[in-house]
Amino acid sequence: MSLLGYGIRRRVGSWLPQRSNSAVVITVVGLGPGDPDLVTGQTLASINGHRTRFLRTSRHPSAHLVPDAESFDAIYESADTFTAVYEAITERLIAAAAEGSVLYAVPGSPLVLERTVQLIRQSGADHRVLPAIGFLDVVWERLGIDPVEESVRLVDGHTFTTSAAGQTGPLLVAHTHAKRILSEMKLAVEAGEETTAIILQGLGTPDERIQEVAWPDLDRSIEADHLTSVYIPALETPVAHELMKSVELIHRLRQDCPWDAEQTHQSLRRHLVEETYEVLDAIDGLEHGGAQAYEHLEEELGDLWFQVLFHSELAGEAGQFTIADVARGIHDKLVSRHPHVFGDAVAADAAAVLENWEHAKVAEKNRTSVMDGIPEGLPALTFAEKVLKKGLRSSPVELSEAQLRQLAQLDHMSEESVARALLSIVELARRHHIDPEGALRIAVKDARDRFKETEGTSPQTNWVLG
Repeated sequence: MSLLGYGIRRRVGSWLPQRSNSAVVITVVGLGPGDPDLVTGQTLASINGHRTRFLRTSRHPSAHLVPDAESFDAIYESADTFTAVYEAITERLIAAAAEGSVLYAVPGSPLVLERTVQLIRQSGADHRVLPAIGFLDVVWERLGIDPVEESVRLVDGHTFTTSAAGQTGPLLVAHTHAKRILSEMKLAVEAGEETTAIILQGLGTPDERIQEVAWPDLDRSIEADHLTSVYIPALETPVAHELMKSVELIHRLRQDCPWDAEQTHQSLRRHLVEETYEVLDAIDGLEHGGAQAYEHLEEELGDLWFQVLFHSELAGEAGQFTIADVARGIHDKLVSRHPHVFGDAVAADAAAVLENWEHAKVAEKNRTSVMDGIPEGLPALTFAEKVLKKGLRSSPVELSEAQLRQLAQLDHMSEESVARALLSIVELARRHHIDPEGALRIAVKDARDRFKETEGTSPQTNWVLG
């Protein structure tokens, strides 16, 4: 055996599931691209050899070849996401297989873009997958191309923007069964009438249709269904090109612009704060601003995005991280902080979501105090609000008698009255030449430190402001 062959076998064997010693057996077969004549004899024999049969979907021209089968179409109708659909199907198959061998039939080939087959493998359940003619064989024949020679990349339409990011083709996009997916694909590429795509629909069936369309008409030319795929020979600009242009722009500015070349994380700090407040101002203008206000928000978000790119570029130059690491980090963090979406946790309402979020944050950051992680760089009033809010979760807060008397003079504690009281305090500080922002920051830090000193000593510990 050659070293190459040995290496390949070792790599393949590392991810194949280990067969169990149980009687759990799931046989997976493919029903081909659509024409019943393309279903293999081995598949037909396996169908006839099983009493318990399942169909991923009955919406396939060859589904009638699997008689007395339970279809999972109802799960597609009831589940909220495709992930939930595939997990529910897998659980049902494994449960049924515990009582005896079952057959599971899927459209096309079970080895191409079949998430349920991957989940069956990962489960460790004893299974076998029979080879089948898939829709790809018919696609290459109809298009008259060799996919290897043309370097065609197969992409899932559900994840087109991320899976095909930076690509210019050729691409074959499967799972384009809805207008929404075609619309998202179209919006991910900056292309005009000169860029075309080939829509492949119902290949191998009497209703087969192959149509070349201009890119702007991608989501308007047909009624997409479960037998629809799209072939993209070439794109003038890569998928998600606008994001890539932004990254390339930062590179260019750092090289050729004297001002940009001199910037550091610290020198950009002020600009980051300013751009953030300008975004907030733009958001405040949405209530009565109409389309023009949204255009303003779009512009301000772009300015803020530039700051994110700039800091990522500086970090990349220092060999620390890139914008891709930033994107990956927030992706992984959001998955971790949403166990009710991506895990087994349950969150019945927004309050439960926030509780899960705080638990995950504490576990990730290894924090010992609820006060840890509150940025001291926040504006003083925001800083105070966060400290008080987190402190109130553990200990009640009492105002001093003098403060209580002042507040008691107010007949009604409305937002306006509180604002007037705060404004009066600021004016009083100004008259005495005191910086209210700095004074409040010092007081909040002191309150936080005193809270941390008494934290956990007694669940009923009171602490007094002032």
